[in-house]
Parts: sequence; C-alpha cells; structure tokens
Amino acid sequence: MAMTTIQIEKDTREDIKTFGYKDETYDEILNRLMRLAKMQMFFERQKRILETEEFVSLDKI
Repeated sequence: MAMTTIQIEKDTREDIKTFGYKDETYDEILNRLMRLAKMQMFFERQKRILETEEFVSLDKI
C-alpha cells in the first residue's frame, strides 16, 4: 500500500503515541481509533433514535 506524509503538530504526534501499543505504527493506531470512533458514533445514533422516535408494536402493523 502506498504511504503518504501528513503534517501534524508535535504535540498531536505525542498524543497519538499515548494511544499506541508497543511496536504499533501510527497507521495502526489511527485505524484502530477510527474504528472505535465509528462504533461510538453508531451507538450514539442508535441511542438518539431510541430516545426520539416513536415505535409501533408489530401487533399494530
């Protein structure tokens, strides 16, 4: 896979490191964090739907 370089602040790089495991690359760290963020967003959407939508019993359909 082709690699690229992105510009980030040194403080940001240090923050990213704190999420990593031994020998984990920045790419692996960021991909893991993005997977977790996507799951969190999904659960938040589901919670919002449950709190705001009105559900109809299957018996009424």
